[in-house]
Amino acid sequence: MGGINGTALEGLREGLRGPVITAHDPGYDEARALYNAMIDRRPAAIAQCVDVADVRTVISAARETGVELAVRGGGHSGPGLCMIDDALVLDLSTMRGVRVDPAAMTAQVAGGAQLGDLDHAAHTFGLAVPTGIISMTGVGGLTLGGGHGHLTRRYGLTIDSLLCADVVLADGTFVTASEDEHPDLFWALRGGGGNFGVVTSFTFRLHPVDTVGVAVTVWPVDRTPEVLRWYREFLPATPQDLNGFFTLFTIPPGPPFPEPIHGQKMCGVVWCYTGDLAGDSLEQALAPVNEPAPSAFHFTTPMPYPALQGMFDELIPKGYQWYWRGDFFDAISDASIDVHHKYGENLPSELSLMHLYPVDAAAHQVGGDDTAWAYRDAVWSAVIAGVDPDPANAEAIKQWSVDYWTDLHPHSMGGSYINFIGEGESTDRVRATYRGHYDRLAAAKHTYDPDNFFHANQNIPPATG
Repeated sequence: MGGINGTALEGLREGLRGPVITAHDPGYDEARALYNAMIDRRPAAIAQCVDVADVRTVISAARETGVELAVRGGGHSGPGLCMIDDALVLDLSTMRGVRVDPAAMTAQVAGGAQLGDLDHAAHTFGLAVPTGIISMTGVGGLTLGGGHGHLTRRYGLTIDSLLCADVVLADGTFVTASEDEHPDLFWALRGGGGNFGVVTSFTFRLHPVDTVGVAVTVWPVDRTPEVLRWYREFLPATPQDLNGFFTLFTIPPGPPFPEPIHGQKMCGVVWCYTGDLAGDSLEQALAPVNEPAPSAFHFTTPMPYPALQGMFDELIPKGYQWYWRGDFFDAISDASIDVHHKYGENLPSELSLMHLYPVDAAAHQVGGDDTAWAYRDAVWSAVIAGVDPDPANAEAIKQWSVDYWTDLHPHSMGGSYINFIGEGESTDRVRATYRGHYDRLAAAKHTYDPDNFFHANQNIPPATG
């Protein structure tokens, strides 16, 4: 195999409790498949680790053979950074255990767990961690990038609930990073991506979340300017119990949407309410939704939090073509609204979309320098995603995404949520994303990975000198 010879491969197999899969094995194509089917790479071997000992063995094998190493958690990386041609892939996807301590209100989450695993384990105790919006997303990649979703305005970013992390470093050393142990590493892990080591376990603070109020409001896409001008004023002024991300999308053919609007391009807001659901409190919180324009559809219901987390899973399952890009915004300007309107009316496929995620309220209550996340002054995190099941449409959805981003970027703050940087973007985008934190991250990289062993990521090279 390219990059690792037969003797080294056999030694790796003997040293691991988990399987090592190559192109000669029947499960190879399944093991290398990613959420984004636009990425089709053929690693030399995929080592599916079952514990920390396996992780250390794989790292040692990569160092000894000189083969390039990639680290896979949930496999949800848009640019496919967790899968590299001819590389050795350290695959955490079978390490999915979650241990909840309801008395301490903490959860210990294995490095390969998905959001659905965490939500399921915590929900039985009426608890949750603020994470993303798709249950198939890996906890590891989302957390190391910062993490935002339905609970951000109420409980902050995912990293704001991180208490400690167990990490295997490039030299095989095992450390626990927290405010008290290796605090420089702990600071870097909270937003700095996969640059510093392999996180085998995360420990989170849990929050009381059980049944939430869920609402979906949609308007015809030609009302996008009026709706966005209303939304930019309404949401930041609401109590932090109400979260709502704005979207441009095509109505899917199924419930809860009525048949007359199926297939129509719409703008809308997906709401999550963590306040008291007694009486009509949700309806009162959302009473102003018809102020910008009469809604084409407005739906409200109480819902168990894990059900909300899995609400979009069937709509955009693993194996579709994806291309995405993103940016941070501290305001939704009139000029940017014109861009959203233009590209919303020209969605290139039924599944392509744009989301504006709120990153204010509780997320603003953490100091700007307290974590590696460098945009505590951002109010929205945007993602533009071209999505389609057909590979023949891959170029069209990518071009729409790039064009949309190119027109929108001048109205942004300059950087992006690190997990929304798309394939082929300039390395300058990474520096822009970390602003004044970049040099501190490079210094941490020098301390914990001076040889840049972990470079299959949105890479921050180690500082020199």
